[in-house]
Amino acid sequence: MGDRANVIAVREDGTYELYRSGWAVGIDLDLLDGPEAVLAMLPGLRQDGWWLDDTMAQGGVLLDLGRKVLLFFAWEGPSTELRHRAATFELVRAAWPGWEVRWLYDGAAELRAYVGLDPEFVRDRGARLSRAPFLAPGDEDLAGPDPGGVVVTVGDRGCHIASDAFDHPVREGEHLLGRLADAPGHGVCRLHVNSGIHLDPEHRRLGWWSLYSSPQAYRVPELWPGWTVEFWQDAWERHVRAASRFSPAPFDDGAEAVAAVLAEAQERRDTRARHRAEVMRLRTASARPRAD
Repeated sequence: MGDRANVIAVREDGTYELYRSGWAVGIDLDLLDGPEAVLAMLPGLRQDGWWLDDTMAQGGVLLDLGRKVLLFFAWEGPSTELRHRAATFELVRAAWPGWEVRWLYDGAAELRAYVGLDPEFVRDRGARLSRAPFLAPGDEDLAGPDPGGVVVTVGDRGCHIASDAFDHPVREGEHLLGRLADAPGHGVCRLHVNSGIHLDPEHRRLGWWSLYSSPQAYRVPELWPGWTVEFWQDAWERHVRAASRFSPAPFDDGAEAVAAVLAEAQERRDTRARHRAEVMRLRTASARPRAD
């Protein structure tokens, strides 16, 4: 698997063990099986002391066994989808009774900070900002029930959609305003995007949100000097209230969303089981003596 995540188990004495998984996409689904299942999964993961940095950590989980705290983040999966995020958190909290469950918006850096290590260690300082292209109405990347994307509204006038496969556009600072001048317009956005920005240039105010982790999320105000910046975390409803041009289409009801997440979790279990069976088959085949 090419998608990577760190998994950290903090013992009751405060020490920790660091693991690395190659199954980051969908790691939120693994949490639906509860703490015992996640702990049982750890011996099969790599334990090589490798902290994934901002650009490599596509997910992460921390289990504090003493304090009963569960921290996690992901770039993809139902927890990052507008239709399924609430249902995913409902199911995770039900599977971890008595635990405090929290999302990490700053990803890998927050994992290190929790165990008392320097969060700057996982900052990829050599990475260049990748500017997300703006997508025209009808773009194939915006098809399907959960297309993702970043909705950018400007006052009550403009609405634009950027790809979410690049850095969050809020990290561009005021340079973003110049790019919006030529960005395709969308009228009113009713898509199930997974992040957004609302700009009020007249009063130099900005609000932004994201359902996935974004490096240095809490340092965005430094990129917008002279602006009042609010980080709404995952509260996309605040964007709806602030901008008349963002109004997502109605979701499935709660029961349907829960059923969809449970079905996806079962599919992931089945995929992992097939993968383990194939690994065992190959090991057994390689161990057989060859006939002369």
